[in-house]
Amino acid sequence: MTRLHVRGRALPDGEPVQWWIVGDEGAGLLSAEPIAGAETVWDGGWIMAGLVDAHCHVGLGPGGPVSPDETLVQAETERGAGALLLRDAGSPVDTRDLDDRDDLPRIIRAGRHLARPKRYLPHVPIDIEDESQLPQYVAEQACRGDGWVKLVGDWIDRGVGDLAPLWSDDVLVAAIDAAHANGARVTAHVFGEDALPGLIKAGIDCIEHGTGLTDETVALMVEHGTALVPTLINIENFPGIADAAGKYPAYAAHMRDLYRSCRARVGAAREAGVPIYAGTDAGGMIAHGRIADEVDALKGIGMDPTEALGAASWAARRWLGRPALEHGAPADLVCFSEDPRLGPQVLGAPDLVILRGRTY
Repeated sequence: MTRLHVRGRALPDGEPVQWWIVGDEGAGLLSAEPIAGAETVWDGGWIMAGLVDAHCHVGLGPGGPVSPDETLVQAETERGAGALLLRDAGSPVDTRDLDDRDDLPRIIRAGRHLARPKRYLPHVPIDIEDESQLPQYVAEQACRGDGWVKLVGDWIDRGVGDLAPLWSDDVLVAAIDAAHANGARVTAHVFGEDALPGLIKAGIDCIEHGTGLTDETVALMVEHGTALVPTLINIENFPGIADAAGKYPAYAAHMRDLYRSCRARVGAAREAGVPIYAGTDAGGMIAHGRIADEVDALKGIGMDPTEALGAASWAARRWLGRPALEHGAPADLVCFSEDPRLGPQVLGAPDLVILRGRTY
């Protein structure tokens, strides 16, 4: 039986707190009431709910699906960085066997990406020949995932040589309705401008990346309550993507323009009231364990340090329907000797990680 005790200053408010942890090994819960015989494992410094990476592909690497051993390493890397709750925004790899491990972060899965043939990364999505079948596939993935479905909203169309939407507006309405009817929310990969109005008006719950936001689509997101996960550290790859797209000059120029305007567009969304959460897009061109860098990048779009940290902890947990620091919640904590709002050099190296009541 686990009996632990931590004491320090809690974020976001910085007030002194004490928490006790009690439960079976690997299943510890937080208690606001003292637990007799508890061992103090943290005394002083800062305590906060485990970090959240809201766009994190466990099981994927730069070349596509990875081995089970590499998948395990990825999950352990996230744990070491303090990311104890991961929203896996689409993966061809079934990682549900990781749920049997009490030493790994919790994963909220979106099932498989849904795309049109040759309109996304090879070997990653389910390719749908007839777009009228999208609602059926969405319903299936809603049952396969953990309350989320992932669409590919736009990608390069080699026929036009630029980014272009994958789906018709009426099909999106039916598809998103199908997800909601099955108790799932929907998110979509979107780089450019043109796919956004149809997705938002159809009732999509979240946009990934969102580099093509305009004043019009920001207003639509506010009206519809659409969230944004901008994956800012991944946007740093846009210039390299453009450099490699020599056969498609319009697409290359578009990607460079999206890169140049990204911070201003995402900053405008924040100013307008769009809820924004931290996600790294780890598993492709981004290494795992970099949530601290994404938090730091959010400061560049106007977030103060506490707001940026909340987008990767207590605010993100509330959005995903998971508890933070509260009585009876799973004991998933990160502890720091210094204030983690000081920057990624602190946030990226937690002094103590507690996952399900077990210390690391």
